[in-house]
Amino acid sequence: MKRLLDAYYHLLRAAITVLMALIIVPVSMQIVSRYTGIIPRYIWTEEVARFCFVWIIMLGSIIAVRDGTHFDVDLLPQPGTPFGRGMAKIVVHGAMVLMALTFTWYGIGFAEFGYIQHSELAGINMLSIYLSFPLAGASWLAYLLEKLVDDIRIMQGGRP
Repeated sequence: MKRLLDAYYHLLRAAITVLMALIIVPVSMQIVSRYTGIIPRYIWTEEVARFCFVWIIMLGSIIAVRDGTHFDVDLLPQPGTPFGRGMAKIVVHGAMVLMALTFTWYGIGFAEFGYIQHSELAGINMLSIYLSFPLAGASWLAYLLEKLVDDIRIMQGGRP
């Protein structure tokens, strides 16, 4: 399973790199058309850039969950025992699991709603955009389950 999650992680990193390169095209077109008369002002470029940005955010959040680089807030002092450290991580990761389940559950309905819609300017089916929400939730869930297994190992005094 770890090998599959690692392969998926590398795929996500490649996809976000492609999207970062891709978003440069419509944004550059907007800038050039706004400040010069070289190309006409295309309305669809703003919409395509926004859709790329949504996917970049969602894929970035999945990568952050896997890397453990997402933000969190320390409300309680750091526990001194391995059991306490593992339990603290389980509480944080458990709250994240609830958010992942929420994104997955409601994201599926959101994506189904997007299936019957098209963007007005670019004509893109909105399912291609809304699908990023349940995908992010399910991906967070997969990576969080991996982290919860590590948390249990920490509680037992082992290494993750």
